[in-house]
Amino acid sequence: MLKQFLQLKLSQKLSPQQIQLMKLIELPLQELEDRLSREIEENPALETGKENEEDLYDNESDYEQETKNDDSDLNVEDYLSDDDVPDYKLKTNNYSDDDEEKSLPFISGISFNQFLKNQLTPFSLNENDSKIAEFLVGSVDQSGYIRTDLIDIVDDLAFTMGIYTDIDSVTKILNKIHLLDPPGVGARDLKECLILQLKRKKESSSATNAINILTNHFDLFIKKHYKKIIHKLSISEDELREAIKQIEKLNPKPGSAFSEPTKINSTIIPDFKIEIIDNKLSLNLNSRNAPELFVSNEYKNMLSGYQENKNISKSQKQAVTFIKQKLDSAKWFIDAINQRNQTLLITMKTIMEFQNKYFLSGDESNLKPMILKDIAEKIGMDISTISRVANSKYVDTPYGIKLIKSFFSEGITNDKGVEVSTIEIKKELQSIINNENKSKPLTDDELTKRINKKGYPIARRTVAKYREMIGAPVARLRKKL
Repeated sequence: MLKQFLQLKLSQKLSPQQIQLMKLIELPLQELEDRLSREIEENPALETGKENEEDLYDNESDYEQETKNDDSDLNVEDYLSDDDVPDYKLKTNNYSDDDEEKSLPFISGISFNQFLKNQLTPFSLNENDSKIAEFLVGSVDQSGYIRTDLIDIVDDLAFTMGIYTDIDSVTKILNKIHLLDPPGVGARDLKECLILQLKRKKESSSATNAINILTNHFDLFIKKHYKKIIHKLSISEDELREAIKQIEKLNPKPGSAFSEPTKINSTIIPDFKIEIIDNKLSLNLNSRNAPELFVSNEYKNMLSGYQENKNISKSQKQAVTFIKQKLDSAKWFIDAINQRNQTLLITMKTIMEFQNKYFLSGDESNLKPMILKDIAEKIGMDISTISRVANSKYVDTPYGIKLIKSFFSEGITNDKGVEVSTIEIKKELQSIINNENKSKPLTDDELTKRINKKGYPIARRTVAKYREMIGAPVARLRKKL
């Protein structure tokens, strides 16, 4: 049965411009620079650099002379009037003239896979085996592992390269890959990676024991069942300790040492810088590579020329519409960048003032409980906006580069009735774990008793959660000989 009825409903929708602005706010500095480059490339009405003085209107009378005719339906004057559109909307300086120009060095060199391929030459492989070896090297990921099953590699060789082989043949060539540097490269799992590295070490009883442990008792080792290992291998506790030392010196990711420095994206560029000047905090927005943006005078002059022509053809009118759209987009983008920078500065300034004691001292115990809502209410912005700033931005402080999100935490009341940050509790918990007897690490129940004695009334499940957050495993896995 169909029914018709009226319903009133309130809903909030973001305009495309608001959505784009939120995306700009979310971008960290390095991604913002890429976004600026793309916008400049796609919009010819948006330019960078400083405007030439002779291209600007010298006075208001010259401006009025050029724009006195307003018969066009396109209202060209809106796009030529420097009075209607303030100068700060037409251009933006994203850096101070006094700022020192800085640039990141470019890293050049060969890729990790090419580094491995270059080592294949001494093996004198035939043409078929050489192609298989290169395929295997190409399958090595940035950590140094081959994650693909050998049966799948056999199939890939047949389908992609027309090489028909079997697992035994591929295994023989893989054994040669295992001889390449860095030691452990080409392993299929952590166990094989560690064993390959140990076999490259100088022969000793501790290395032999280490290989035996990993080969035959790997599960017992990772679970730290040391007494069982001692019983099964009939070795002393000192011998086990020496074998474990050998294993601890190995690299679980042999490829990372080669590949990490070449990752440009791994470099953190802080969006803000906080300095202490005369015992007062100073905040600056880091816009090191952001260019000066302004609306193209050439496009403005093109519109002016079309306006002076009273007989505009259909194609010319389409051209004017295109120019108008580009000018609209350029001005909006410049205004959005200004608004982004203003939002970032207001947000970070409020956070800095809220955590004033911490930024002056660097002592994490001075961090006050602070949630997104606290900052949002102070500056009259939505919580989602504060979250976008906090989650993806870094600040350069006198105590190192910090993720802004790390300054936010909930609070609890200690036994003295004072509200303290959960960051302070995690720091205290980390201190207790660092100073525990590693041969008999504290259980979560014992950690709870210790932390409660320090004046923090928290439950065992909360202790377990904080322990996981600081990256500390359970007591059994923290045990050392």
